[in-house]
Amino acid sequence: MSSKRWLLAIVSFAVTIGASVYIVYTTWPQQRNPAILPLWAHAAATAIVALEVLARALKFKLSALSLRIPLSINTGLRVCLGGDFGAAITPGRSGAEPARFLVLSEAGVPPAKNILLLFLELLLEMSSLAVVVVGLGIYFRKEAGTALAGVLGVVGVYAAVVLGIGVLGIVLSRGDTSGPPPNWAVTLRLTGRRWRTVQRALQRVRSSVIEIRRARFGFLGLAWLASVAHILLRTMILPLLVYALGVVAPLAPLVLWPLALVYGAVVAPVPGGGGLIEVTFKHFLGDSIPAPIFGATLVWWRFYTFYLYVILGAFAAGRTVMRALREEPDESVESVDPALRSA
Repeated sequence: MSSKRWLLAIVSFAVTIGASVYIVYTTWPQQRNPAILPLWAHAAATAIVALEVLARALKFKLSALSLRIPLSINTGLRVCLGGDFGAAITPGRSGAEPARFLVLSEAGVPPAKNILLLFLELLLEMSSLAVVVVGLGIYFRKEAGTALAGVLGVVGVYAAVVLGIGVLGIVLSRGDTSGPPPNWAVTLRLTGRRWRTVQRALQRVRSSVIEIRRARFGFLGLAWLASVAHILLRTMILPLLVYALGVVAPLAPLVLWPLALVYGAVVAPVPGGGGLIEVTFKHFLGDSIPAPIFGATLVWWRFYTFYLYVILGAFAAGRTVMRALREEPDESVESVDPALRSA
């Protein structure tokens, strides 16, 4: 990344940490000892994170198998964690897909199948998230309140964008992509080299649709179940932290609002959210989590849902992510995935 982008990331992380410090300071208990999370809760939260990452890695591997792309579980782990790291240090999580793309490229996945695999993974994420939210909404229908509305809003926008892009690409790819630019392309000034770029993209979409139709749906179904599992695991962190501190709190907002915050972070214009997640957490969960434990809960929830992933991603694929986020392309491919090498 450029020096300006690094400066933005550093300032944004500083503001994010500052927001947490401010909330901890303003909610610090005055007449009792500060809340201390027991060691067993740390162990349980760490185990949940490990299982969540493993579920996502399995989703990538099973998705690849459904498309007949050999991929090792280690590469699946690097793809997930590298994407987390790239998302954390870029505005609007825009660095996630370039990071995943380069990790897959270094594993030897051809560009066309690379894009297909990433888009399939996104569709699985969207569909499984929608099913989980609907299921949780039905389960918590009597106590969800504004939490359910918030999550449904985030999921609705998320699904609309993903499905809208997919449907638009499929519709356009069905037309003639080999001739001169049509009227709509001329209106958008997509002529010459730009139109040739669009043509190649539409041809890839057409071939991708054919590939998905030929997918092995048994593996695809298992990948979808792995996606459901990783989303459900994400909902467990906040209830674990709150109940481990020995308080009674309503379960519905502790389960639903974290989903809205995690998936809604994509709208944050700065890396790490710039304090937006912390302020939103305080606004919507301030009445659900008792004040004496609110600061500790926020800090540890952010650690186990954000900062820990940044650290793991930096160790797993930090150098690769940095190459993916450079302005100039890096064509060097180093470690080829053993599964592809033996194919």
